[in-house]
Amino acid sequence: MKKVRTGGRLRVYLTWPLILALFLLAAVFAFWGISSKAGFVAAAVWGIYLIGAAVIYVYSRRALQQDLIDYATGFGQVQKGILKGFAIPYCLTDGEGRIIWSNAGFAAVVHRERYNSKSLASFFPELTKEKLPSDSAPKTLHISYENRDYRVDMRRIDVSGVFEDGTAFEGDLLAVFFFDVTDVNMYIRLNREQSLVFGLIYLDNYDEALESVEDVRRSLLTALVDRKINKYFQALDAIVKKMEKDKYFVAMKRSQFEKLVENKFDILEEVKTVNIGNEMAVTLSIGFGMDTESFAQDSVYARNAIDLALGRGGDQAVVKTPGKIRYYGGKSEKAEKNTRVKARVKAHAFKEIIENKDQLIVMGHKISDVDSFGAAIGVYRAARQFDKKCHIVINDVTSSIRPLMNMFVGNDDYEADLFVTNSEAKELNNSGTAIVVVDTNKPDFTECPELLSDGKTIVVLDHHRQSSERIMNATLSYIEPYASSACEMVSEVLQYLADDIKISNIEADCLYAGIMIDTNNFLSKTGVRTFEAAAFLRRNGADVTRVRKLFRNDLADYQARADAVRGAGMFLDCFAISVCRCGSGVESPTIVGAQAANELLNINNVKASFVLTPYEDTIYISARSIDEVNVQLIMENMGGGGHMNIAGTQLTGVTLEEAEALLKETLTKMFA
Repeated sequence: MKKVRTGGRLRVYLTWPLILALFLLAAVFAFWGISSKAGFVAAAVWGIYLIGAAVIYVYSRRALQQDLIDYATGFGQVQKGILKGFAIPYCLTDGEGRIIWSNAGFAAVVHRERYNSKSLASFFPELTKEKLPSDSAPKTLHISYENRDYRVDMRRIDVSGVFEDGTAFEGDLLAVFFFDVTDVNMYIRLNREQSLVFGLIYLDNYDEALESVEDVRRSLLTALVDRKINKYFQALDAIVKKMEKDKYFVAMKRSQFEKLVENKFDILEEVKTVNIGNEMAVTLSIGFGMDTESFAQDSVYARNAIDLALGRGGDQAVVKTPGKIRYYGGKSEKAEKNTRVKARVKAHAFKEIIENKDQLIVMGHKISDVDSFGAAIGVYRAARQFDKKCHIVINDVTSSIRPLMNMFVGNDDYEADLFVTNSEAKELNNSGTAIVVVDTNKPDFTECPELLSDGKTIVVLDHHRQSSERIMNATLSYIEPYASSACEMVSEVLQYLADDIKISNIEADCLYAGIMIDTNNFLSKTGVRTFEAAAFLRRNGADVTRVRKLFRNDLADYQARADAVRGAGMFLDCFAISVCRCGSGVESPTIVGAQAANELLNINNVKASFVLTPYEDTIYISARSIDEVNVQLIMENMGGGGHMNIAGTQLTGVTLEEAEALLKETLTKMFA
């Protein structure tokens, strides 16, 4: 045992009489100077004082030290007893997690008094050696034990020194506290379950559905739809308030909302069963917002969610939270609206933008296709109608658009700088420029994303369903998923820009080609307005034979497409999956892959086709279907998007085998 030494204030307390003796010695000399007799008496008194102070210092010091030791020992026993009976379970372990000592609270938790150096992991499997703190920084874990929840706080304590029995120890111990948070978690869970969730419900095609039934039955159809919605949500203890003839507000508990999510919003399918002779089934769009800091912000999120659901084509539910957007439904194709009111309104707004700007810069998506190119040419014609300059951003000229582009390059009727690259577009961009994006609404997919951040005025014309990654700062956004193609939308806009608009033959050919390619020669996604747009283009000089000749394939492209079709295999008995390995003679492998995916739909029992095309360190997946499978949802789960029948995605940093495995895994999760 180390020798106990006094120090600090205790040492000062014991030595101050000796220090005072020095001051008294000075007084003795003073008395001696006055009188020898007085000095002698003072010296005698000082000597007696010095002897007494020395005796007290020697004997009292030892007694005081013993008293301190007795007090400290007693205090340690009290402290140990307090810690032993501490209500919070507590234990000490060695560096490996073996229990050395614990209090009664810990023994009550594990129902044992002796542990025989057992490790924490033997009682709590979550507290393995790897999860113990490796340094002095505290560490917290959350575990469950015998239907109770615990917050475990762990901290390493340096205890190097000598124990009372004389043994030396160098190292550290681990102090572990167990805080029972079962009740706290229960109240948090109850608070979450009882919190309110707000949403909006819109009838997508209210007017169209009513028009498809007799006048006397219209009120019955409305009543049946109302009853179906109210009955469904009343079963979930929700409050439904009808705001307008086709709009509802709903409020419900979070716990009931989780049931709604668990059922995957089956109200979307139930409302379609309402049929009293109406030719068109009623569909819903649902938007919920939650998990924000206030109810007001929740309502804003709900509004954004319903707008996103409508922008994606309706017949689906969208749940928006601060960190994520979830989609449900979306299994039916968007019904085409016969009215062109929206197209006319958007055209007039676009006209005002053109008139107030000096020039337009148009761009589509990367690896531009015929629809993107044709729509850009249509926007060019709109700009020239008002004598405004227009440039089209194209970086890579693919084999699919080269025949169309060659009709403009070197043509005296068109400016030499009609087509520009990224760098040239950035130099041309200024405050008097309007940026027009066609055939995509995802900023990262555009030819030059930098223009979107620099542009003051942005216009989006697209027919793809929206996702969470969309152009947010658009001045004018015209997105219609019902449209067959961007060229169809632009053709409609052109008709409302000016009564005397004139479109040249080659411009009409480009727009007509975009519609023809995206509808697979008018076989899919066509509606009344699709043929009306085609008729408008035909009146302006579009020639079907000339367009068909433009898209005859090279022999290498045809052979590559045939190889992809021949090498296709079936997955889950309804999905055709193939790989398009194009040789050096194929200029645009991704176009060939998309064509192969279209061809695979002609095989019996194929509900959807997927063609993987490796090109420039990226795996491109083209997905196609006819009507039974929504390939957009599949591609969104893989980071892509598109339409219900036409979609795709791009995978980087993976091999062809890994991409195919990921596709099959996604299909298995969604359909197996």
